[in-house]
Amino acid sequence: MIGPGSPDILGATPDAEGVNFAVWSEAAERIELCLFDEEDRERRLALPERAGGVWHGHVAGLRPGARYGFRAYGDWVPEAGLRFNPAKLLVDPYAREIERIGPPHEALLGHDPQEPSRPSTIDSAPFAPRCVVTAPPAPLPPGPRRPWSETVIYEAHVKALTKRFPGLPPEIAGTFEGIAHRAFIAHLRALGVTALELLPVQAWPDDDFIVERGLSNHWGYNTLGYFAPAPRFFGPSGAAGFRMMAAALHEAGIELILDIVFNHTAEGDERGPTLSFRGLDNAGYYRMEPGGAYVNDTGCGNTIDLSRPHVVRLALDAMRHWAALGADGFRFDLATVLGRLPDGFSPEAPFFAALLADPVLSRLKLIAEPWDIGPGGYRLGEFPSPFAEWNDRFRDDARRFWRGDETAAQALADRLLGSAGLFDRGGRRPFASVNFITAHDGMTLADLTSFSAKRNEANGEENRDGHGHDFSDNCGAEGETDDPAVLAARALRRRSLLATLLLSQGVPMLLAGDEIGHSQGGNNNAWCQDNETTWLDWARADAELLAFARRLVAYRAAHPALRQARFLHGETRADGAPEVEWFALEGGAPDWEDPALPGFALLIRGAVGGPEPGEEMLIAVNRGAPARLALPGGEWTLGFDTGEPEAPEAGVSGARPLASGAVAAFHRSRG
Repeated sequence: MIGPGSPDILGATPDAEGVNFAVWSEAAERIELCLFDEEDRERRLALPERAGGVWHGHVAGLRPGARYGFRAYGDWVPEAGLRFNPAKLLVDPYAREIERIGPPHEALLGHDPQEPSRPSTIDSAPFAPRCVVTAPPAPLPPGPRRPWSETVIYEAHVKALTKRFPGLPPEIAGTFEGIAHRAFIAHLRALGVTALELLPVQAWPDDDFIVERGLSNHWGYNTLGYFAPAPRFFGPSGAAGFRMMAAALHEAGIELILDIVFNHTAEGDERGPTLSFRGLDNAGYYRMEPGGAYVNDTGCGNTIDLSRPHVVRLALDAMRHWAALGADGFRFDLATVLGRLPDGFSPEAPFFAALLADPVLSRLKLIAEPWDIGPGGYRLGEFPSPFAEWNDRFRDDARRFWRGDETAAQALADRLLGSAGLFDRGGRRPFASVNFITAHDGMTLADLTSFSAKRNEANGEENRDGHGHDFSDNCGAEGETDDPAVLAARALRRRSLLATLLLSQGVPMLLAGDEIGHSQGGNNNAWCQDNETTWLDWARADAELLAFARRLVAYRAAHPALRQARFLHGETRADGAPEVEWFALEGGAPDWEDPALPGFALLIRGAVGGPEPGEEMLIAVNRGAPARLALPGGEWTLGFDTGEPEAPEAGVSGARPLASGAVAAFHRSRG
């Protein structure tokens, strides 16, 4: 029997007497709860009560482990945004576990594919995913809560990260448990990163068009359930593997940041499947155009409407769920969508207001990808504090400088100091800028220095997909080569790009695999490559690059001058010295008017108003001819030189050679 239950907690909530079910649908006329037994026989129970937009009921005697879904009744008027079809079994948006996420099937379409204006009459239950009643997890203890000033992010994909990691039992390779294994944790600790940022871990299905090509959606930016971990990442412990992973990371002092996709769902546009939100209340969850078409500010067919209170609640409830499981922060994909209102983007949009007022979530690390593809979608530098933002200008300017582009030296100068022109407003700090050379979207570091053009033929779109502005440089030969001069040039370029990243103010983010020279064969859009293209090839790791990457991360951690809490503008400190000074490589002032400026040296003393600096740093970058670097006044200690990667730390004064294409860092105490 089913009783009235409670609308207070959405989803399926077990208690001593049974399970309470509550689901939001403002426009539905009726919602049925569908329960499935071990033989997959279906029993339908109408939810008996409604409180506002929430339908609810309580089933006595039901226990965790029960399989369920919903069916929603109402009008089918696509031009008005109404797409109710009770022939379609629907996933609970709050389901904490989802199973049977199968391949695309015609039965999952809410519309008749031959007559799209009409509803499909095929029952989707034999092909649709099942929700699983799951008890709310016991919260993990708080994570390490590393300050932004200490943070070094490592972006990775769960499966690609450990599928081929040596020493892991085969049954956990490529799973949450693989990351939790002590051997892999040891790699992270030795590298020195402080936060692991994972591509989406929430359950998702594969797209029909990619399955037709014999491929799959590898990255996972196609969310079906915001609370449910992806079964494809389960090891022997199932969903519990996620908690094991989070606990192991925390024990090692490493935070866990989750990439989360609150901008669109797996249902796509009007041609896509009806799996959950579309069938429950299409116009209540998605932004619609007049006439029933979907707003597509995401390029993925639909756009979630985060101007609506129940959708904001869904997003915040999902974040709290993952925070209880051990998430220490979130990276928001296409985050401009989060702030879209009918008249455009606003940093005061309902989602931001609710999130920043939340006493738990507002304390986590929050990172925006500050763009979408809609009108006015590029919003770098405009997100509210305490958000940090992916700084693609850093990526592009660093690549352009080392490739030799004109005016890139001038742009790089601003990037080294935290991109103050973009972020120094509203009390924001340099840590608002998440700096990166590479990310999952684009070429790897190895490919950036081995290919001058993308190589995406394996994706099945005749190399039309993926952006065409990587600012890459093959260093003298396209793709694989055995030319020693080209290989040496590539190795130097990789070291110098990594050094540029780790020496810059802001928060550095490394792409997993860059430290070992992993290549995707020039593919800059490997979202559908769940194979050796993306699985990190640990057996062929570049040991010398790995050792140097570890040295760079350790150097950053050892020198607070590289992690300023305030922006540096060259103001005069109380001791009469400027915060920063710029020099030409061989002495004097740089010629900032020269578009071909080959490099410069940057002396950092410390920000006005900040703590009294205990050291000075000198950073020199040279993309031009070999130079004799003039060291300003007195004795310095060489930290490292990318042109001489084996050179130990040593005292130096006067002048020192700096190779073409090299970065060198020096430090000294202030007495």
